[in-house]
Amino acid sequence: MEPQRRSRPVLRIVVVLLVSAATLLVLGALLSGVEVKDFGAALGAAALVGILNALLWPTLIRLALPITVLTLGLGAIVLNGAMILLVAAISPGLEISGLGDGIVVALVITVVVTAATSLLAIDDDAFWVRNVVRRQARKVGDQIDIEVPGLFFLEIDGLAHDVLMRAMRDGNAPNMARWVRGGTYSLHRWETDWSSQTGACQAGLLHGDNDDMPAFRWWEKDRDAAIVTNHPKDAMELERRHSNGRGLLFDNGASRANILSGDAPRSLLTMSTVLQRDRPGRIGQDYFAYFASPYNVLRTMALMAREVASELWSAAQQRRLDVRPRVHRGFVYSLVRAWATVVQRDLQVEAIIADLYAGLPVAYTTFLAYDEVAHHSGIERHDAVSTLRQVDRQIGRIAAAAARAPRPYKFVILSDHGQSQGATFLDRYGMTLEQVVVDACNAPPESVAGAAPPDEALAFLGASVAEAAAGKSAMSKMARVADRKRSEREEAETPDEIPEISVMASGCLGLISFPREPGRLTLEQIEQLHPALVPTLLAHPGIGFILVRSSLHGALAIGPHGVHHLDHDHVDGEDPLAPFGPHAARHVKRTDGFAHCADIMLNSTYWEDTDEVAAFEELVGSHGGMGGTQSFPFLLHPLELEPPSEPLIGAEAVHRQLRQWLVQLGQESYREAERVPSGAPA
Repeated sequence: MEPQRRSRPVLRIVVVLLVSAATLLVLGALLSGVEVKDFGAALGAAALVGILNALLWPTLIRLALPITVLTLGLGAIVLNGAMILLVAAISPGLEISGLGDGIVVALVITVVVTAATSLLAIDDDAFWVRNVVRRQARKVGDQIDIEVPGLFFLEIDGLAHDVLMRAMRDGNAPNMARWVRGGTYSLHRWETDWSSQTGACQAGLLHGDNDDMPAFRWWEKDRDAAIVTNHPKDAMELERRHSNGRGLLFDNGASRANILSGDAPRSLLTMSTVLQRDRPGRIGQDYFAYFASPYNVLRTMALMAREVASELWSAAQQRRLDVRPRVHRGFVYSLVRAWATVVQRDLQVEAIIADLYAGLPVAYTTFLAYDEVAHHSGIERHDAVSTLRQVDRQIGRIAAAAARAPRPYKFVILSDHGQSQGATFLDRYGMTLEQVVVDACNAPPESVAGAAPPDEALAFLGASVAEAAAGKSAMSKMARVADRKRSEREEAETPDEIPEISVMASGCLGLISFPREPGRLTLEQIEQLHPALVPTLLAHPGIGFILVRSSLHGALAIGPHGVHHLDHDHVDGEDPLAPFGPHAARHVKRTDGFAHCADIMLNSTYWEDTDEVAAFEELVGSHGGMGGTQSFPFLLHPLELEPPSEPLIGAEAVHRQLRQWLVQLGQESYREAERVPSGAPA
């Protein structure tokens, strides 16, 4: 076995040289601007490319790092094109007419070599370990072993418990399946609050407090402004409200690619901290370090190209086969998807590997990839489960890398919420929720503010640019040019004046507010202001129930055929909450008590026979309200950690369980922190 392992690097070099040479010959035949004399000349040129990459690349990429980061690595492709031109100038038998042809040659060789080595199982985990894991280990150097185990939380955004079960059965989550079948891990289901979306769920998971977070976005009358949880300024404000200084990661922990930080001293790609330029560490340098590696850049570009091609092909296939439900998926989205499924994923994996070798006691990272693809493709369609398999592979790599870490580590794999599928509200009924409200209120369309939801991956991409721009280096100053455009775009989304009506959506959860009317309006006030609105909503087949507060009867969940009196826990007629499970009334009543509960909250219909909802956004897979698997994420933990003693209802309950595991492993600071009530000042 050992000789075989030693032979793999040599075999890879031979394969890369042969494939590169063959590719050069083919390009010479196809491109008028490329001439290759013979195979010997092609082989010599391929060898020269490897030598120059080893000798010149580190210096060149350092000089061009700002452009490389701002272009997500595209600048590195230009550098590779220039390198090909240099090779042509030195190597006899190879002629390249210009930089454009050089870039094409560099890109095609990268893609072909990556594909070939992957097919031959040479570009495997062992090669990845050599280029990522061992490089991180060299940075750390010798350390004294730490006996108290660390605990890392690896979140798969949007993956429902039942979807994971089927993925493990069908071979699409092989690492997690092996752990469960081998008896080393235990799988549990937990239930979210009514607001089944990342902002509220992560506030509960990371800070133990998600009070007054009714949705992903909502209008706040006391501030005359909307909150959007994945906008950095809003995420910072939400963390200020919910942090007590003793979050899940407060003791020398790390937050990687999350909405909130859990009070972690170290963070990367975390919405609530990207604008904080006074936090410790070399802010933004993780990005520059990542793109400084030729292995990272070339591999990333090849994988992004593959992902874009895969997305465009899958979207075309859905149209050709008339797969429904489906939404529009264009070229711009394919680039955003590539960011989420390749660049962000690899950045956070490399950061987590570094955290392992730094011996950090706790860390939390969110893999966005599955959630992003499932939104647009469907929760269990080929694209989504293939992406899940890639995430599972990264989790396996992280677990394997822990064997070289200076302390023992345990891993908890979890999700913050699931997703539910179904044709969108617009697709089913030919009009948006906003249009329904406009017609019912007989209001001018310009007086109604809807929320065009930003893509989650696009928001993280913007946040990464902001973070890269937050450092003090010359490279960071250049990144601020791009970040200024992001800030201007967010400001442009803010309405110039207070709208008469605000209609917002979080998946199948809708929020209707009247921003010019002070305080939360009662049912009676709404009926007086807009008499047709409530009857219109209740008569609509796509709306399952609404939540309003009556001055006479208190909190009411009203459906087309009955009313659930939440304050008195009795039902007149048919219970509109019955399709949403035994804890639905508890969740809805809690939301009714929020200071920023909308004047009208509503949930789409849940069709139990098809297990579908109708998102008020243009998403095939959605989450944010109740109905189906969106409310039931999972918790996968090592068997030696004590299982939950009771069902976990709500993200705050899961937070308490995660802290108990930290205490069980011997991290005494969390035992002391239990004395500080959640949400109280530190």
